[in-house]
Amino acid sequence: MSITSLAQSVAVHVLTRLPMEPAPGGGGVVNPTPAAPTALSNLVNKLLGLIAWGGTAAGVAGVLITGTMMAISVKRGESSEHMSRLGLVLGGCILIAVAGPVANYFLGSGGGGGATQGGAQ
Repeated sequence: MSITSLAQSVAVHVLTRLPMEPAPGGGGVVNPTPAAPTALSNLVNKLLGLIAWGGTAAGVAGVLITGTMMAISVKRGESSEHMSRLGLVLGGCILIAVAGPVANYFLGSGGGGGATQGGAQ
């Protein structure tokens, strides 16, 4: 069996098992339904949850470290740029907090680029 015939048989095997529905308006063209496998979806959701948790923990640690450095520099009588660091840390915390809802708005069912609400366009 050649590589070309093997690739063709694999492609036919995969394409015949995709969930497909006819395209709107007929024409005989199929439109595959976009659906991720459940196992992959669960794994991606767990990974994104861990990343979000790690980002939140890093943000809290950053605020604590910056506050500690500010307290030490004030006690020593030194002037430093800790307020700008604190601003960067808080900006990162805000970015981490809004990343999920913004992505859901544009990619999910919330609006923008996702599915329309109520079925109307």
